[in-house]
Amino acid sequence: MAGDPSTSPNTMRAWLWTSTAGGLEKNLQLSESATRPGHQLGKREVLVQVISMSLNPADYRVPEIGLLAKLIISTPSSPGIDFSGRVVDVGSSVEGFMPGSLVFGCLGRPTQFGPLAEYLVCSSQAIALLPEGVDLDHAACIGVAGQTALQVIKLPSEAGDRIFINGGSGGCGLFCIQIAKLLGWNVTVTCSTRNISLCKELGADEVIDYTAMDTVEALKEKGAVFGSLIDNVGTPENLYRECHHFLRQGGSYSQVNIESIVGALYRLLRPSFLGGGKRKIGFPVLASQHSSLVQLGKWMQEDKIKAVIDSMFEFEEAVKAYEKLKTHRARGKIIVHVSKKP
Repeated sequence: MAGDPSTSPNTMRAWLWTSTAGGLEKNLQLSESATRPGHQLGKREVLVQVISMSLNPADYRVPEIGLLAKLIISTPSSPGIDFSGRVVDVGSSVEGFMPGSLVFGCLGRPTQFGPLAEYLVCSSQAIALLPEGVDLDHAACIGVAGQTALQVIKLPSEAGDRIFINGGSGGCGLFCIQIAKLLGWNVTVTCSTRNISLCKELGADEVIDYTAMDTVEALKEKGAVFGSLIDNVGTPENLYRECHHFLRQGGSYSQVNIESIVGALYRLLRPSFLGGGKRKIGFPVLASQHSSLVQLGKWMQEDKIKAVIDSMFEFEEAVKAYEKLKTHRARGKIIVHVSKKP
């Protein structure tokens, strides 16, 4: 059932970029009269008034790849992927959502109309109803980080099986710890000294402090005991090359994050006899799905997982939020409040 879009304005406030020269955060401009999307919705599309959005590295990494970004994203564009908000209007074939429904979701990748704006349009498959008792800020953290963790962490092959998570205190890493424990893994992670207690609080059985010891040497000492390895960082450089010393034959190596395309290709294409890794490596691509959002929302409602929020910024402070994200020092997720909560 379609709603009445005439109750929402034709324009909106939005942070926009047309160039990323020198960094996305240096090019964001606040428009008070940006064109509002959603005046002609597709059959399965939903118009959402954004309430909160959370930041992800892809928000700036994709736009900053240069001319290729212009082939992927039309400009002027609003950044962002993850959000929570209120349904304003729905397409004629949309079921399960109606104007006024509180929802959270994930666009899957940066698009022209990202959630650093008052309104966005998305597929009905990209959102889920907000579970009762779950905060809109917390739900806005689920999209990329929660779904990526859910996608890469499979059930252990046997009781007590061990998983290593490189980068336990970032947005994805913190969900990885919780979901791995929920599914039955024994969890070892890396983080800095200041984040050890946080990782243990969320369920990590063992923590390697990368500021106090050599991560690879610490793992080698354990032997080939891990059945799965999730790399949320991409460093140290020799982690993949040496992983056969601590990742079992047939174990999975998931490269979730890496700083450069060159680094990814180097790990993927360099053969083992020339110094490459001796275990199969995978580069998971986010598959944002309604069913995954529903599952993660249910776990959050049941207190089986929780969002860890590093900091919150108001809409006018969006540039500061992206500056914070780029420090790579955030413990958990960074939130921007776009509209007032109900």
